[in-house]
Amino acid sequence: MFFTCGPNEAMVVSGFCRSPPVMVAGGRVFVLPCIQQIQRISLNTLTLNVKSEKVYTRHGVPISVTGIAQVKIQGQNKEMLAAACQMFLGKTEAEIAHIALETLEGHQRAIMAHMTVEEIYKDRQKFSEQVFKVASSDLVNMGISVVSYTLKDIHDDQDYLHSLGKARTAQVQKDARIGEAEAKRDAGIREAKAKQEKVSAQYLSEIEMAKAQRDYELKKAAYDIEVNTRRAQADLAYQLQVAKTKQQIEEQRVQVQVVERAQQVAVQEQEIARREKELEARVRKPAEAERYKLERLAEAEKSQLIMQAEAEAESVRMRGEAQAFAIGARARAEAEQMAKKAEAFQLYQEAAQLDMLLEKLPQVAEEISGPLTSANKITMVSSGSGAVGAAKVTGEVLDILSRLPESVERLTGISISQVRFSRVGPVQ
Repeated sequence: MFFTCGPNEAMVVSGFCRSPPVMVAGGRVFVLPCIQQIQRISLNTLTLNVKSEKVYTRHGVPISVTGIAQVKIQGQNKEMLAAACQMFLGKTEAEIAHIALETLEGHQRAIMAHMTVEEIYKDRQKFSEQVFKVASSDLVNMGISVVSYTLKDIHDDQDYLHSLGKARTAQVQKDARIGEAEAKRDAGIREAKAKQEKVSAQYLSEIEMAKAQRDYELKKAAYDIEVNTRRAQADLAYQLQVAKTKQQIEEQRVQVQVVERAQQVAVQEQEIARREKELEARVRKPAEAERYKLERLAEAEKSQLIMQAEAEAESVRMRGEAQAFAIGARARAEAEQMAKKAEAFQLYQEAAQLDMLLEKLPQVAEEISGPLTSANKITMVSSGSGAVGAAKVTGEVLDILSRLPESVERLTGISISQVRFSRVGPVQ
């Protein structure tokens, strides 16, 4: 059987001819049922909320740190995947995440114990890098790689961090007030200088503006003459260019019409060819196919009728032969049975008849005693002489049976008591 898995999952096949086990990350594998086993392990990224509550730092200050880590089982590295399978195969994502979380929390606590609060608070990047480095080296042996680690929160119950913030806030406020006073002083000095420079620059600007106005008027007059001359030349050139452009446009339009007509002719020819093919496909081909179909159907029906007629004739013939054979066999069996009976009666004569009678006597006795066996209750009336009770009933039954030979003799003419039981030889 073929088994497949996505890129976020790995399959491990063990058993017959799979030593060592085969590991497939994001693919497919062939498994022999009953003699091979397949197991799966997740390669999804796990987000861990690493909390270390009230850990004493190097100076003995208890603080609480919360970090966010992203970890996953590395499926591309065969060695790491093999290590992860040995440790986590058969475990759920929650169990794997719990093991990784406990490991990360232990390393985070160890790093906090070797650093001061100020180092952790001021240089979060350094703390994160140390936890990432130490935890990665340990989790790699389990087949787990740490994708990222970020310090999320730092807090304490002793207001130690708040006190550090107050001192820093006071220093910042002091520096801000000093800087504000110096800024106002420098701003006043710069404002006075700026006003002086502004007045000087204003006067110089007005002089320069007057000079510029004079030069502007002189140059403007010269430019006007040149501009008017060029404008007249441009008007004439524009009209000439318009005439040339119109001529080119007309030529292009004629060429376009020629091309369009040629394309229309080609399209019409293609349409004619298409309609001819369509006529061929819709009318001629179906008609030929229908004619061929009717011919084949007629031949098939003819063959079917012939075969049915032959089969019916063969069936009638075989039934007749079977009935004739059965009648003949039955007649032969009956004739043979009658012949054997006649031969037996001829051979044994009275002895055979007597044997048949003796065979039937038990049945006759059973029929005589049958009414007595079926009676639920018998009432006996005694006259005062002879047997009484059950002996009376038994005597009457035996009296009836003792009269049977006489009845048989009257009916058949054979006296049971006078027949001698001797071997009778075959009739010559």
